[in-house]
Amino acid sequence: MSERDPDAGLVARVGRQDPSAVRELVARKLPRLLALATRMLGDRMEAEDVAQEAFVRIWKQAPRWKEGEARFDTWLHRVAMNLCYDRLRARREEPVDEWPDHPDPGPGPDAMVETRTRDMQVQAALAALAPRQREALVLTYYQELSNIEAAAVMDITVDALESLLARARRGLRERLAAGDIGKTRHDT
Repeated sequence: MSERDPDAGLVARVGRQDPSAVRELVARKLPRLLALATRMLGDRMEAEDVAQEAFVRIWKQAPRWKEGEARFDTWLHRVAMNLCYDRLRARREEPVDEWPDHPDPGPGPDAMVETRTRDMQVQAALAALAPRQREALVLTYYQELSNIEAAAVMDITVDALESLLARARRGLRERLAAGDIGKTRHDT
């Protein structure tokens, strides 16, 4: 790894049980972990459970963390994704019918209804994608990871990631255009 992991010093401090480092790490990583898990699971409470379990794993692993083996952020995303997949498997990967309520600061009730309807359609179409396609989209678009970083999290090549992204985009377009939101695909 040619450049230093920006989280290495903080993780080392967490490993030494520095309370301020723990607070800083939570402040830095919690919003993205919650966003990732919420998008993958469609349930804010489950997402909070995933984030909590991910932080427990961080605290247990931090004393043994070795910079250079993998970027901390890549490892953390992989842990969170694995926890999400465990929960999805437990649900038998059925599409989520209810999505968390998010207040919309839109200008008026009509705009709010329109925006919420569109967001629900996109969330439902995202949930209906094959799990690996959904993971690729969430990591690159919502988590804003580069293709290289997302491929590392998914433990696949960049070419394989780009193929998943292409199929995911096509699937989203087709579902949104056809209104085919309620059907789930289990293939990748």
